[in-house]
Amino acid sequence: MTLTQEDARVDASAGRGSEWWRTAVIYQIYPRSFADSDGDGMGDLAGVTAHLDDLQQLGVDALWLSPFQRSPQKDAGYDVADYCDVDPLFGTLADFDAMLAGAHARGIRIIVDLVPNHSSDQHVWFQEALRAAPGSPERARYMFRDGRGASGELPPNNWESVFGGPAWTRVTEPDGTPGQWYLHLFDASQPDFDWSNEEVRAEFRRVLRFWLDRGVDGFRVDVAHGLVKQDGLPDYTADPSAGSMGGDEASVPYWGQPGVHEIYRDWHELLAEYDGDRALCAEAWLPTIEKTALWVRPDEMHQAFNFEYLETEWDAAKLRRVIDESLRAYSAVGARSTWVLSNHDVVRHASRLAVTADNPQGYGIGPKTPGKPDPVLGLRRGRAATTLMLGLPGSAYIYQGEELGLPEAIDLPDEARQDPTWFRTNGERYGRDGCRVPLPWTAAAPGYGFSPTGASWLPQPAEWALLARDAQVGDPDSTLELYRTLLAERRARALGAGSLEWLEGYGEEVVAFRNGDVLVIANVSAAAPVALPAGALLAASGPLEGDLLPADTTVWIAAE
Repeated sequence: MTLTQEDARVDASAGRGSEWWRTAVIYQIYPRSFADSDGDGMGDLAGVTAHLDDLQQLGVDALWLSPFQRSPQKDAGYDVADYCDVDPLFGTLADFDAMLAGAHARGIRIIVDLVPNHSSDQHVWFQEALRAAPGSPERARYMFRDGRGASGELPPNNWESVFGGPAWTRVTEPDGTPGQWYLHLFDASQPDFDWSNEEVRAEFRRVLRFWLDRGVDGFRVDVAHGLVKQDGLPDYTADPSAGSMGGDEASVPYWGQPGVHEIYRDWHELLAEYDGDRALCAEAWLPTIEKTALWVRPDEMHQAFNFEYLETEWDAAKLRRVIDESLRAYSAVGARSTWVLSNHDVVRHASRLAVTADNPQGYGIGPKTPGKPDPVLGLRRGRAATTLMLGLPGSAYIYQGEELGLPEAIDLPDEARQDPTWFRTNGERYGRDGCRVPLPWTAAAPGYGFSPTGASWLPQPAEWALLARDAQVGDPDSTLELYRTLLAERRARALGAGSLEWLEGYGEEVVAFRNGDVLVIANVSAAAPVALPAGALLAASGPLEGDLLPADTTVWIAAE
């Protein structure tokens, strides 16, 4: 059932008009956990370059790299101190250029992470702000405000940080007196920029051009819905059940404010100056699909992660609803849905789909989490969910390691955890370390081939030896070979550019549709196996029972 990947790949320097992002499968690399070339236990850019052939063989169209820019690493690189340099932890600009050239030589595009909502507190601008006086141009680049109370001893409002605790920190002025407060929607080491300041806007135009001039193909924009805050910064109490990024809540004064769209229209015009159809992808957690679709109107961004799809339970009726709503909402603005199931901020879907208790985004799972997943059921559902997702028209993102069937690493020792969420909530939330554990490449090697010394910045579970890439290559039943088959068939049959037609005659517990010449049928939870139609079997997420489709299994069948 495995197709050989086409030799003729998309040209990464294709001219304007290709709109490659509409149908691409993009692979997220979390650099510190992908591959370590120098043995220090931290992945790096040279490690990415060393595995470009593996990624080409997988069949992806582009790579998105989480932050590798210079940073004190208080939040794994999402606290940027210099937007136009590589952190020595990951290598040099020369290493980046070599990786970019190697990817482009293989027809693979490169998307870099951009973090515009906040910088590191070690950024030269913030250090200047700390030395400057209240009301100065240096402080106007960030959200500095006077405190409330008789002597300014209370924060300007009651906002809570995404990572837990207050969203404001008070500074000590240069003369040693208690001073103003600065806003940080995330960690105290991540002060928010003030995007009403033209100097901030000009600086990020410079940053965009720096990377575009080096040849990158686009940007994934971190916290794209958070840059603009409501005038007056009114008090607001978040619903703790909504997840840390607020996707289930409307009218949040720091999420999804109308002014963000002006910023992205400006960026859209800037990217349009460059050949090769450069792309912007929004990380925007919003309360409805219709609101998310506003980010991808023709003059704004090109992609926006479909987080409502990611957060949908493994339930046939809910899956059909979110697919219908997505196709309708994105088509209304001339865009395609960007499907996703896992990333560096959520519990891996090979575990998440089998969790039996509430687990809001950002909370994570650990040894004491209620409703911990059954690993066998989780993997079966995870494979079925991927097979369903990659059959949908549009673009798709996959997260490093999901092609190996990696589960969430649940039993990390407390002393190994590094996510700011863990510390800012005093261990009440496990945070995101469990989805960030370094990859296993070689079963018998130190560190499972992640590092030549066996070092690993987070401990790797012993059972991951069975999931190492070299243990799966060539095994037709492996998750790796399933992904390779799906991506090859998806490319060969142009499913990304296709359209969806629901199939009639299947029960309520089945999701069944036609895309081009492929029938995609998922038995989500029917107690009895489902009869399959005639046609050549292209891919199956799990074993079949003759001509019957068991529960938690998805197939692709060539339409007759």
